[in-house]
Amino acid sequence: MGDDGRDRLLVVRCQLGEREAFHELVRLWYDPLWRYVRGMVGSPHVADDLAQEAWLAVVRGLPRLRQPERFAPWLFTIARRTVTDHLRQEYRLPQSIEPESGVAVADDDGFADVLTVLEIEAGLGGVPPLEREVLVLFHLEDLPLAACAEVLGVPPGTVKSRLHRAHRMLREALVEKGYEA
Repeated sequence: MGDDGRDRLLVVRCQLGEREAFHELVRLWYDPLWRYVRGMVGSPHVADDLAQEAWLAVVRGLPRLRQPERFAPWLFTIARRTVTDHLRQEYRLPQSIEPESGVAVADDDGFADVLTVLEIEAGLGGVPPLEREVLVLFHLEDLPLAACAEVLGVPPGTVKSRLHRAHRMLREALVEKGYEA
C-alpha cells in the first residue's frame, strides 16, 4: 500500500511539529484506514466516527512512535483496537478472541487470485469478523502477510490459515449471492 520511506519521512516531520506533514499523512492514509474500518463494521456512518477516533489516537501516539518506517502496521493496529473496542461495547463481547492454531494452509485453487475488489466487498458481510478482517487487510489494503500478522498480533502461519478459511467462507457467501464459484 504505502511507501515505507515516504511514510517514515512524513512521520519524522510530524514528530518535529510540521503540521503540513500531518495533513499529508492523513491525505495518504485516510481512505485506506476508512475502508478497513468500514469493512469491519459495515456501516459508513459508524466507520466515519471510528476513523475519526482512530486518527485522534494517531495524533496522541505519533510523538511516541519509535519506528517511523512501521507506520502502516501501527496505523492499522490502532484502527483495529478502535473497531474492537466499538464491537465489544456494541455486543458486550468477552475480552479475548478465541485462540487459533498456526497451521499454514495454501489456497491451492487460486480462488483469491481471480477475485475483484468489488466481489470481495460484496461477500464481506457474509464472513465472520476474524476472517473478514484478514481479507480486508490482505486483499483490500494490500498489506503483506508479515504486516497482517503484526496488525492482528498473531504468527504469519495463523494469518495464512485464517486467509484460507476466509477464502472458503467468502466463496460460500458469494455463491449464495449468485456469483459463480
